[in-house]
Amino acid sequence: ADSMLLALQLSMAENNKQHSGEFTVSLSDVLLTWKYLLHEKLNLPVENMDVTDHYEDVRKIYDDFLKNSNMLDLIDVYQKCRALTSNCENYNTVSPSQLLDFLSGKQYAVGDETDLSIPTSPTSKYNRDNEKVQLLARKIIFSYLNLLVNSKNDLAVAYILNIPDRGLGREAFTDLKHAAREKQMSIFLVATSFIRTIELGGKGYAPPPSDPLRTHVKGLSNFINFIDKLDEILGEIPNPRGCKSICWKINNWNEFWKCSSGQK
Repeated sequence: ADSMLLALQLSMAENNKQHSGEFTVSLSDVLLTWKYLLHEKLNLPVENMDVTDHYEDVRKIYDDFLKNSNMLDLIDVYQKCRALTSNCENYNTVSPSQLLDFLSGKQYAVGDETDLSIPTSPTSKYNRDNEKVQLLARKIIFSYLNLLVNSKNDLAVAYILNIPDRGLGREAFTDLKHAAREKQMSIFLVATSFIRTIELGGKGYAPPPSDPLRTHVKGLSNFINFIDKLDEILGEIPNPRGCKSICWKINNWNEFWKCSSGQK
C-alpha cells in the first residue's frame, strides 16, 4: 500500500509538472485522489465522491508508471488472483471491501484504539520503536533487492536514493525524474549512464554546465557504486532466491550502512 501511495504521489507530481510547471503535489490532494482511485479500481461506488482536477490524466500516468516499472499494484494482483480462482469451489476470497479496508489501514483502527488505553512504559515504547525501526530496515533492504532484480523499479529508487544520506534529496530525485522522462529511460538507468560516462571519460571529461545532474555527481557515484557492490555479492551467492543471504553476507545492519556510505 505504501508503494501504491508513493506511485500515485509521483504520478500527480508529474501531472502538475505538465500543467503548471512544478513537480510537486499537496498531501490533501494525494489523499483525496487515493480514496477515489481505490474505489474506482475495486469497482466500488464513487458517486458523490470528490476528485481532483485532471484525474483521468493522473490515472493514465499512474498506469503508465507501473507498466514502465515492470510492476503491478496490489489491486491488479488481487484481480488476477480472483480471475484464476473463480472456478475453484470452497475457496474463500477477499472481498473488494475487505481489500479497501486493508489498503486504507482500517483493519488497524480497533487495535490502535485499544492500545491507547494501555499505559505506556519505557519497555513497551522501546519495543514499539524497535518494531518500527525493523520495519523500516526491511523496507529499505527489500527496495535495494527489488532494484537489483528490476532496474526499471523507480519506486525502489525513490525509497533508497538517499538512504543512507548521500546528499541526494528532493532536488536530485526531481532532476533524475525529469531526465528519465526526456530520455524515456528508467531513473536508475539514467543515473547509471550518467556516472558510467563520467568514469569512462576520465579526468578530461566533465558533464556540461547545463546538465542538472552535474551537481549530484558525488552522491550518484556513491549510489551506483554501492549497487555494483550488492550486485557482486548477489553473483557470489549460489542460490540467491533467499534474499536474507545477502544480508548475512554483509554481516549486519551496521555493516550495511558502512558499506553503503563508502566506509567499507
